[in-house]
Formats: sequence, C-alpha cells, structure tokens
Amino acid sequence: MKINYYCFFLIFFTAFLTHSEAFAQTGQKFTIILDAGHGGKDPGNSYHGFTEKDIALKTTLKVGGFLNKIADMEVIYTRTTDVFVELVNRPKVANKVNANLFVSIHCNSVRSYQPYGTETFVMGLSRTDLNLEVAKKENSVILLEDNIKDNYQGFDPNKPESLIGLTIMQEENLNNSIILANEVQNNFTNNLQRNSRGIKQQPLWVLDAAYMPSVLIELGFLSNREEGEYLNSEEGQDQMAFQIASAIVQYKNKFYGTGGGVTGLESSAPKIVPKQIPVPAAVTSGTVYKVQLMASEKNIAMIPSNFKGLSGISNTYDSQLYRYMYGETNSEEEAQKLEREARNAGFPDAFVTTVN
Repeated sequence: MKINYYCFFLIFFTAFLTHSEAFAQTGQKFTIILDAGHGGKDPGNSYHGFTEKDIALKTTLKVGGFLNKIADMEVIYTRTTDVFVELVNRPKVANKVNANLFVSIHCNSVRSYQPYGTETFVMGLSRTDLNLEVAKKENSVILLEDNIKDNYQGFDPNKPESLIGLTIMQEENLNNSIILANEVQNNFTNNLQRNSRGIKQQPLWVLDAAYMPSVLIELGFLSNREEGEYLNSEEGQDQMAFQIASAIVQYKNKFYGTGGGVTGLESSAPKIVPKQIPVPAAVTSGTVYKVQLMASEKNIAMIPSNFKGLSGISNTYDSQLYRYMYGETNSEEEAQKLEREARNAGFPDAFVTTVN
C-alpha cells in the first residue's frame, strides 16, 4: 500500500504534541537519537585514506559520551559498530521511542580538493542543483538494500521528482530543525573557528521519515586533505563532538527547560581547547573568482543551450533571485579572460565577482 503522506503527517503531529506535553508534565528524559552515517558495506566517501563511515561513527559515539553525562538525557544510537543499517530503519529507531531529536552525522566530499567547512541540512526542497546532488548521494544507500519497492514505495534516489513528496511530513518540524542546525553551525564557527557553509534545506529520506525535529550534519570535507586530517584525528573528533553535544543541550534547554538542576554541558564535560583548521593552500593563494552572467527570478536548467553555449555554469539563490555564474578560478587574470568569453558569447553585462 502506498504511503498517504497527509495521514502520516497527522499521526506525526499528534505524537509530537503528546510527547512535548508528557515531557513537561512528568519530567521524563529528553531522548536523542544519534545516527552515525553509512557503515558496513556502505563506506560513504573516502579520500586520502580517510573513510566517512569510521569518522562518523567515532564522532557520533563521542557526542553520546558527552550527552550521557547529563542526568535527564537518554541517548540511543542507530549503530555502535561497523554494521550496515538500512536507511529505512534509521528513523524507525527514533519513531519507535518517540524521541525528541534525530541527529545524523556524516562527512562531505567533492571532486575538487579545495572546498572545506561544515554545513547542516534540514528537511526541505532546495532549489540548487548542488544541494540536490548531495541529497541524491546521501539517499543512494537505498540502492544497496533489499526490498526497495516494499520499503520505499517506488522512491528513486536518482529522480528529482521522487524527492518532492519528502517535504510534506516535516513542515511542522522545520522551524525547530533550523533552530538546532543554527546552534550547531554557530558552535562550530564561534568556538572552533570552522568555516561555515551554512544551513541548507534538502529532501533527505533519513530526515523525512523521522517524526521529530531532525538534522544531518556534514562535519567537513574528506576530499580536502587538511580538513580530513583534522576530522580523522582524536582531537578533531573530540572538538566536533563536544560542539554538537553543546548544541543539543542548548536546544533542549530552550524548548524543554534544564530539568533536574542541569545547568549545561560545560558543568559536566571537560573543556576542549579550540583549534582552527588551516585554510587550504589552494584557497589562501588567491580569492575564488566567478563571472556573473545574469540574475533572474526563474530557476533555469544549467545546460549550455540555455547559456549561449557556455558550460561550467553554477548558481546561487538569495533574496528571491537566482544568480548564474560562469567558470571558477583563483586567478584574477583568468577571471578577466572568462569575463571576455562571457561577453563575446552574448552576455554584455557579465562581470567578475568573488565567492566564498
């Protein structure tokens, strides 16, 4: 039988209200589900000898170790060893116990070795192709599972149209998910001086199927050697785990009160000295330049035929406008060359701009 998303949403919303009231009235423990991404036959991404499934697990267990120091916290893991857990079963762990939060921990990667920094995803339909590729990558673990048709009702992680239905159930939780994501990103940036790539909405199955506020944290890029070394180290994992745990406590205290006299994580966990990640040499050697071709309210498919034959198009979305960019370089001279190419192709107002 196919999923009725509207009924599913009503069931979820009723459960959420009941749980919130029960917590406030009985002082029951605040339950957090910690999900270490990938595992077993699914290694996630791997660069420079760093493997996502291992780093995610070690960091996740450290997060739980910090949270377990607090009396009114209950921590449940989706995995504690190197095992494969089907994506469909991860949020089921949270739903079964009617948890307060679901946090999934991952590591990022791209083909280029330059990008670095943290980002946190919440449920939602993004309008950028880059984020859609992240969603397809994280959802692609479905293809390793048995009984795909029965578990996912025809959901195909490679088809954008399959992602649209994933936004319905989590709308009511979206604001709280964003608040938690903001706590996480602020902690990374303010306390560890990590580069923040922001909070992004994306239709990720593991977030959609959870009946509570949920986030997916990308700790950083393993494809960037400096950042990968940090995340693969004991020190880096301790620091990242502490900041995630702190964000969870900050969220809990904001919505549920401190409970049981708990004043915060700092009162029961060791202090961690922040360590700034070295900026990759490729980035310090120069600013990243792109050429802006145009801005539009329309989401235009980024194929050469839509941009007068130019390839290597990217976009950003801000203030209700899509800004379409051509090329990418660390050389100002090369950027000026790209600008001339864009103008010769038929974009007379093209100009060089810098990007983060």
